[in-house]
Amino acid sequence: MTGWRPTASVVVPAYQAERTIDACVGSLLDLTYPAELIVVDNGSSDGTTAALRHYGDRVELLHEPRRGPAAARNAGLQAASGDVVAFTDADCEVEPDWLAGLVAALEDPRVAIAGGRILARPPANEIERFGEWIHDHQVAIEGFEPPYAITMSWASWRDTLRELGGFAPDLRRGEDVDLSYRALQAGYSVVFAPEAVVYHRNEASLPGLFREGFLHGLASVEVRMRHEAFLRPLGDSRVSGRAYAEIGRRLVDWARGRDAARARCDAVFNSGKKAGKLAGSVRFRHLDL
Repeated sequence: MTGWRPTASVVVPAYQAERTIDACVGSLLDLTYPAELIVVDNGSSDGTTAALRHYGDRVELLHEPRRGPAAARNAGLQAASGDVVAFTDADCEVEPDWLAGLVAALEDPRVAIAGGRILARPPANEIERFGEWIHDHQVAIEGFEPPYAITMSWASWRDTLRELGGFAPDLRRGEDVDLSYRALQAGYSVVFAPEAVVYHRNEASLPGLFREGFLHGLASVEVRMRHEAFLRPLGDSRVSGRAYAEIGRRLVDWARGRDAARARCDAVFNSGKKAGKLAGSVRFRHLDL
């Protein structure tokens, strides 16, 4: 579409982000696509706010007292003036063309969410590199049925997000999957934008990886309960042929001993995920969702 260039806002929820927020904001201020930048402090008690002072009016700082990234993102969404609203996290850094890639993917009005590539922030150890598998946005969007997007690298039309009611503030994790499912049920699609790249500070230790798996598993139970009628016809297996092929390749590598480190990470993460699902089945079984 000739001359198509919607205005844009970028929203970053921040909690106890003193160590990472400066690198995140610095990368966002280097974007090739102009954007309003909004950081939403979510009740930090460290130096997050102080770290942003030297940016002056280049960054709009909001404060959201209700805890949780969903509430923080919603506060940013309500304040955003851009036609397109993009999200990343305070422990991410973006490439200069990140936003341009996401915006380009939204030219089709049927697209509710564009998700970009998520890589480990270099230098990365073997555990941090494994995080690229956990956050493989291409598999999440093109490999799973139904697909879902991850808010580390996400853009949507502002009006579409408001139409869908924004993120569910009572979800402390999995709110991006929940909103993805609501968008699909409203007739929209989710697309992958490979040229839109962010670098995330992934978990660097095996205990941290187990905890991440636990939180993924715990959240997945609550999200599935909210969308049981939508997901039930798909059965327990919601992975496409392409994703199965990738999983098969991983198993072959493991069997051949080519990737013992990755196999160890996979075992730790999935052990945590199974434990999280078990805990979720107990915690959420009495909820009337």
